[in-house]
Amino acid sequence: MSNVRFGPAGRPINFKGNAKDACTYIKEEGLEAYEYQATYGVKISKQSAIELKQDSEDNDVLVSMHAPYYINLSSNKDDVIERSIQRLIQAAKASEWMGAYRTVFHPGFYTNYTSNEAMDRCKNAIKQIMDKLEVLGVENYYFAPETTGKRSQLGNLDEIIEICRSFDHFEPTVDFAHVYARSRGKINKREDYNQIFQKLEDELGIKSLHSHFTHIEYTDAGERKHHKLLDDNYGPPLQPFIEEIAECGWNITVICESPLIDQDALVMKKMYSQFLANKKKI
Repeated sequence: MSNVRFGPAGRPINFKGNAKDACTYIKEEGLEAYEYQATYGVKISKQSAIELKQDSEDNDVLVSMHAPYYINLSSNKDDVIERSIQRLIQAAKASEWMGAYRTVFHPGFYTNYTSNEAMDRCKNAIKQIMDKLEVLGVENYYFAPETTGKRSQLGNLDEIIEICRSFDHFEPTVDFAHVYARSRGKINKREDYNQIFQKLEDELGIKSLHSHFTHIEYTDAGERKHHKLLDDNYGPPLQPFIEEIAECGWNITVICESPLIDQDALVMKKMYSQFLANKKKI
């Protein structure tokens, strides 16, 4: 039986308090995970982060962090890479304070590089990050590079696997909407999800996964816009995803990135619970 948690990407829609108290609200909603958003910079204080950690532990809500969007470890500009390195160092430090089990980030863009060249630049930047964190004594973190939604970005599934295979303190984030958009809609049935899990297990030897899910609109270039889960005009399909995570035997955290972050996370949890209940009746 899988251990599956659902939660929002950021503060719940109707939550008016401080981020350090968000886990209490999330628990009361019936959810079990929270992805703190540092998308425009790591601004949380050490004290607030420590209080967030305590709140998460008191409520058994699993915390992750999304590092700033302005990260490009494969840039053709060295100053951009240096700022990206500093942002990820800040994110790792704050993740340690708040007890975040994953620090999610987007690796970068190809720009004028080939995939291999962009990967080499990314890996070189990561080596610098790891060296600096060791000097700073930061140890309790796991970077989680995310599958990216635009075809101009470094971060297809194979590239994320390659990054995670190359470094300690790295585990993947699979954004299933991004995989769907980047492949121009090639996730259509449960077997398509199963192939992703099997590939991760075969190549990384893992049976746990941090993930993102929403419905998404895409163009030939990839990701365009996130949509609500009950909008059936867009994919990837939700029901076969729920069935796969319920039966695959993995420990999975599903962070909802739809416009209705916590409300749609509850939609997913309800569907998941109903599927398990129906199984027991058979």
